[in-house]
Amino acid sequence: MSKREEKIEDLGFSNKKATAYSFGQLPVIISYQGFTFLIFTFYFTVVGLNVVLITLGFIIWSIWNSANDPFLGTLSDRTHTRWGRRLPWLMFSLIPIAIIMVLLFTPPLTFGTEDQMTNFLYFMIIIILFELFFSMFDINYISLLPEVFITTEERTRANNFRQTFAIIGLIFAFVLPTLFIPDLTNRKYLINYQLYGIAVAIIIVLGGIIFLKFTPKEKAEFQDEYKSAPSFGKSIKLCLKNKSFRWFLPIEIGSWFVYGMLPTIVPLYGKFVLGIGEGESIFLALLLGLTFISAALFMNILWKPVVQKIGLRKTWLISKSIWILTLIPLLFIRDLVSGLIVFFVIGIGLAGSLYIYDLIVADIIDEDEVNTGTRREASYYGVLIFFQRTATIFVFLAINLVFTNVGWTVYEPENVTPDVIFGLRMLMCIFPIIALVIAILAIYKYPLDGEYLQSVKEKLQKLHEEKKMRV
Repeated sequence: MSKREEKIEDLGFSNKKATAYSFGQLPVIISYQGFTFLIFTFYFTVVGLNVVLITLGFIIWSIWNSANDPFLGTLSDRTHTRWGRRLPWLMFSLIPIAIIMVLLFTPPLTFGTEDQMTNFLYFMIIIILFELFFSMFDINYISLLPEVFITTEERTRANNFRQTFAIIGLIFAFVLPTLFIPDLTNRKYLINYQLYGIAVAIIIVLGGIIFLKFTPKEKAEFQDEYKSAPSFGKSIKLCLKNKSFRWFLPIEIGSWFVYGMLPTIVPLYGKFVLGIGEGESIFLALLLGLTFISAALFMNILWKPVVQKIGLRKTWLISKSIWILTLIPLLFIRDLVSGLIVFFVIGIGLAGSLYIYDLIVADIIDEDEVNTGTRREASYYGVLIFFQRTATIFVFLAINLVFTNVGWTVYEPENVTPDVIFGLRMLMCIFPIIALVIAILAIYKYPLDGEYLQSVKEKLQKLHEEKKMRV
């Protein structure tokens, strides 16, 4: 067999390749969801930072992202090494992510309003460093999916493997801290947070090593794509000129607002609304864990066949509508049992968004390749991640708005009034529903569907055949 034939055979889909690629989900999910789940609760309740300073920190963090994420994406697309465009960045960023997961929970000073500025500066610097190395890994990891798995069927099959690992990672992300920390809001458990950070760092490194060793490599026909990759400024302009991508942005900002808000507020919601006490923090993990277990079940038994029957866009609309309906009970429930039921049901609508996300992005990148002749996965994911992070600004602006209006700018567990309780309910229900309604309105304008999408796929197949002939 010739080298070229071996190369072509090696590029085919296999369960082994999909599994190897999916191991990369563990560093991504465990680090970012651990960050989302704990960072606000830790700095607000354990470190004692004022909610206004936390909000300011995340605004500065998002301004940093306005350059960081698109720049890293463009840089990746323009990289050329014997390992391809993506793997060098993945190798370089893995260990720093693990180290920073420990440093996130190692503030210099705690337990006093006189230490506010010192802790604020540390908080701001460490979340910026986290974002730098996390984005470096995440952008390059996700950019491999449409490069390694080209056809819609390959992507769907690979996405099933990846989402399974994502669910495993999510369960780890939410359960692991509760195994180390008896009460996520109690200052005496600072050392427990740090032990948790060490455990997470070990898991990130192990999962990342397996991924890097066995992951599929970049396809031969894309090895020269770096030559035609546009500059940083031009890359952003090209992404934003894409009509499909522009309508995708408000949809994902709305979705990521909900992804960010629920795990951020659930420790406080669980403690003060559902009555979860000290030593019972495992039930907080169970709330979120049931949501993602439910999502894992419904992705394949419900949303996969629905997508195959009616397409991505219509399925998107249905799943978002169901998600809204399942959030409404959060405004009324009062006990843990009700919470467990409601959070399981929330997974039905969430499953649709999780299942569809990467398939939609891959379609948008395909359309861009047809129009420009170049695959620019990392550029798109870089710009997309920036806009996803803007959702974090809205999350903390909403939290700041509610907490300052109910008299809870500094954490005072003894001062939990009915207004505080209602504020927590609003953050878990009303604000997410508003975000999802905006997403649904944008889905109605999303153009990459039906006959137009089919024509893009046909043009893309011809383009890839031409590229293979030149290899």
